[in-house]
Amino acid sequence: MKVYLNEIQIKILIALMLFLGFISCNQSSEYKENISVSEVYDISNALPSKDVKTDGNKNRITPNNKIDQLKIIKSGTLKLKVKDVKETTKRIKVITGKFNAYVANLKYVNNSYQKENNFKIKVPKEYFDVLLDSISAYADVIDQETVNTQDVTEQFVDVSSRLETKLQVKERYENVLRKKAKTVEDVIYTEEKLGSIQEEIEAAQGRLKYLSNRIAFSSIDVILYEEIKYKDEIVQRDTFWTKSKEGLLFGLGLLENLVLVLVHSWSILVLILVGILLCRKRKRA
Repeated sequence: MKVYLNEIQIKILIALMLFLGFISCNQSSEYKENISVSEVYDISNALPSKDVKTDGNKNRITPNNKIDQLKIIKSGTLKLKVKDVKETTKRIKVITGKFNAYVANLKYVNNSYQKENNFKIKVPKEYFDVLLDSISAYADVIDQETVNTQDVTEQFVDVSSRLETKLQVKERYENVLRKKAKTVEDVIYTEEKLGSIQEEIEAAQGRLKYLSNRIAFSSIDVILYEEIKYKDEIVQRDTFWTKSKEGLLFGLGLLENLVLVLVHSWSILVLILVGILLCRKRKRA
C-alpha cells in the first residue's frame, strides 16, 4: 500500500512541476510582448555613439540650435522713389543709429531730371530685416527690393579645423625646439618650420576674422531718387531797339579794333611813308 501511495505522490509532484513550468513560460513570453517599440528606440538612443563625445553639452545638436550654428552672410538692395531725397536720407541716418548700424560710401547726384543718393548701410545681422522694412516705409514707390543669403558654414568650419590642426603642429614643433633640438641644424630647421606654420596660422586667422565680420554685419545698398519736373524755358525775342543797340555796339567795337590795329602797326606805317617819300625824290631827280 505504501508503494502505491509513493508512486501517486511522485506523479502528482511531476504534474505540479510541469504546471508551474508552463505558467512561468507564459508569463515570460507575455512580458516580452508587452515591451513597446518606442521603449526599444529610447534605449538604443540612450547609448553613446562612437563618433560623438559625451563630455559636455557643446557637441549636442538639437533642432533648436541648428539654425544658430549656420554661418550666413546676408545682403540686400533697395531702390526707392521718395518725395525729398535729402530729408529721407536724414531720417534713415537717424534710424540706423537706433539699430547700431552706420552709413558708408554715400554718393549724391543731381541732374536736370532727378536727384539721386546712393549709399551702403552696415547693420548687425539680428536687425537686418527690421531695418530693411523701416527704410521701405519711407518710399512712395518701391522699384526694387532684393535679399541675398550666402551660407559659408562649410567654409568657416573648414578654416577653423585647419587652424586648430596648425596650432597643434606648431605646439609640437615648439616642444621639439625646447627639448629635442640639440644641434644648430636641428634648431634652424625647426625654426623654419615654425615660421611657415605661423604664416599659415595668420592667414587662417585673417580669413576667419573676415568671415566673422561679414557674418556679424549685413549690408544694405540703398538707392533713393527724386524726380524733378521739367520746366519750359521762355525764349525772349529781340526788339528793334535791342537790335539797334547791338548794331551800335558792334560798330564801336569794330572801330576800336581798327584803331588798335593802326596803333600796333605804326612801325609799318612809318616804313611805308618813308618809301613813298624816296620814290618821289627819285622821280624828281
